Amino acid sequence: MIVGAAAVEIHIHGSQSLKAKRGVVRSIVQRVRNRFNLSVAEVGGQDTWQRAVLGLAAAGGDAIRVRSVLERALEFIEELHLAEVTGSDVEIVHLPYNEGVDLGDDADDDLDARE
Repeated sequence: MIVGAAAVEIHIHGSQSLKAKRGVVRSIVQRVRNRFNLSVAEVGGQDTWQRAVLGLAAAGGDAIRVRSVLERALEFIEELHLAEVTGSDVEIVHLPYNEGVDLGDDADDDLDARE
């Protein structure tokens, strides 16, 4: 299983309040979720008027596809022109998972022992 994570730092010019900033951030988050089916959240800069850091996450079976969708989402954020992208980073993690192998969910074992 491949998990990809991206962080994008944005600067919202002209924002004079947290309410104004949150409106822009909410718009970006919703558009990215709808277009790319990614998990997106504001993960930094919550208490500043003009700066925000968004975290994006995707999972899949192919590292190239996961990286591609995250990079396309970052380009999309720039093309929206709702905020200036001041930095971004993408990381890909390969998690060991073999189909048909029990992952060892101890919670289910505990339930079975009580019955």
